[in-house]
Amino acid sequence: MIDHSIFILSSEVEEALAEGRAVVALESTVIAHGLPRPQNLETALRLEQIVRATGSIPATIAILKGKLHIGLSAEQLKHLAEADDVHKVSRRDLAVAVASKLDGATTVATTIWIANQVGIEIFATGGIGGVHRGELPDISADLPELARIPLTVVCSGAKIVLDLPATREWLETNGVTVIGYGCDEMPAFYSIRSGLPVDARADSPAEAARYIQARDALGLKSSVLITVPVPASAEVPAHVLQDALERALREADSEGIKGRELTPFLLKRLGELSAGATLRANIALLENNARVAGEIAGALIGKNIVEEL
Repeated sequence: MIDHSIFILSSEVEEALAEGRAVVALESTVIAHGLPRPQNLETALRLEQIVRATGSIPATIAILKGKLHIGLSAEQLKHLAEADDVHKVSRRDLAVAVASKLDGATTVATTIWIANQVGIEIFATGGIGGVHRGELPDISADLPELARIPLTVVCSGAKIVLDLPATREWLETNGVTVIGYGCDEMPAFYSIRSGLPVDARADSPAEAARYIQARDALGLKSSVLITVPVPASAEVPAHVLQDALERALREADSEGIKGRELTPFLLKRLGELSAGATLRANIALLENNARVAGEIAGALIGKNIVEEL
């Protein structure tokens, strides 16, 4: 039983969940911290439009004055996009954000947790966190949440600034099923190919839904990761990406940037060093993932996989 004094569902999202209609969760870190202004607000509004066009209901999740909001108004989205005091909130920060009545943008980890609490089954994002580069074990909080919460997460793999082989190995070890949506290897965020295998392939929303509902029928408690390649027209050439990433990593090292500040720094520098190519790819894959998530959410409604198995 959720505490409705803390969990604030928009009337639209609440009605859709009560009626068993398709709902897609969207994160808010990409709005407050992931994209530059004004593209952040434009993209946030566009993602909601894309989800609606599939027949699903968008539920952007954020923390406002210590309340967990599921489904935001246009004014609330604008506030997240333009305010300078919006905190980046991972799961460990939730109690602090609520107790201190903070405004917070939810990471993948936090969005997964909140969505699961209110009964949303599918979530669209850009890229997940993962195992960071370097000698010390530095693992994003996104990964443990994927391993212990039975959500469906539509993404374009892990962010390219991470250690992708180590991230793929972590997902395998911890029981997170990775499905390639129209592909046979896990995408590498701005790039279509990574050379890393997926566990199975789905070429339609209905095929993806079969894997998800088989997971549910088995009672497994980990997420299903639906990995969708960046649209080919927006893919960043490998040599451009590699050169920019190597330079950004050297700059981060020389400036002593590490921990939770490293990924935002690297992504920002990649955008600058690639003359905006990575930003265009990021927006394109976010939009594509929102569409795929909406279509899969629709396919899940009314389909009984148990009877077919």
